[in-house]
Amino acid sequence: MIVVTGVSGALGGSILTGLRAVEGMAVIGASSSGDGEAVRHADFDRPRTLEEAFTGAKVLVFVSAGYAEDDVVLARHGAVVGAAAGAGVEHVIYTSLAGSSERLTIALAHRWTEARLAGAPFDVTVLRNGLYAEIAASLALAGLPGAVDGGVFAAPLGAGRVSVVARVDLAVVAVRVAAEAWHDVVAGGERRHAGRTYELEGLSAVGGHDLAAIIAEALGRPVTYAAVPPGAARPALAGMEPYQAGHSISMYANAVAGLLEAKRSDLPAFVESPRPVRDLIAAAVNQAAVGLSAEAAAG
Repeated sequence: MIVVTGVSGALGGSILTGLRAVEGMAVIGASSSGDGEAVRHADFDRPRTLEEAFTGAKVLVFVSAGYAEDDVVLARHGAVVGAAAGAGVEHVIYTSLAGSSERLTIALAHRWTEARLAGAPFDVTVLRNGLYAEIAASLALAGLPGAVDGGVFAAPLGAGRVSVVARVDLAVVAVRVAAEAWHDVVAGGERRHAGRTYELEGLSAVGGHDLAAIIAEALGRPVTYAAVPPGAARPALAGMEPYQAGHSISMYANAVAGLLEAKRSDLPAFVESPRPVRDLIAAAVNQAAVGLSAEAAAG
């Protein structure tokens, strides 16, 4: 059996759906909101729930716990590693963070978790996922009102570009690796993904000028890009949790420094035709632009 954590989230949910579509695959989801039957109850903040949730699993797809203060994430991830070992899991597949994001503040918890997994008594595969295309789309949407009103898209990206990837492609990779790992464990032969780390970087990078061009296309009129310093973005982050604001500023600073563009990716080895991230961003911008136009007409 395969257990997938975090199935109430977009990535975990997509992985679970993909694995359920594989013929002959025994798979069950786990999440903090699980009912204990259709989805097992696995609360990373309540370690005693984890070993029971992982019982019977030969392969565990460990979807990282997401945003929280570093000490909270470390405690959660450490509990998962310990529970997987206690439950007798034979192979853990962990969704980590890509190498181009090594200097981001969110990288700390991922690299710590990778080290903990390396010392655990089971096989490990690390899927180092690139930044989601939704991140670039959210930046475009944040600057859309200014582009509509004044023809200027302002963003704290400097001249840097950020490699992004479609989340659905990352789910496809996880499904394939998990299914093959399960077959290898059952067959008792060579485990092709054991001890492997895959860099699943996006094949395309976008910067401020690219996002301005996407917005201009959606609006049907010229839009220019204005780079603003990362510090200027702080007022817009005031409603966030402190750690979220810190992670956002870290991303902006890394983009300005030109450190978020990937040099290589293992994605093509798993996905024959990765989704064009520009199209994903454009779809989000087009939808929002239609909404803004409707509001303007009504007003």
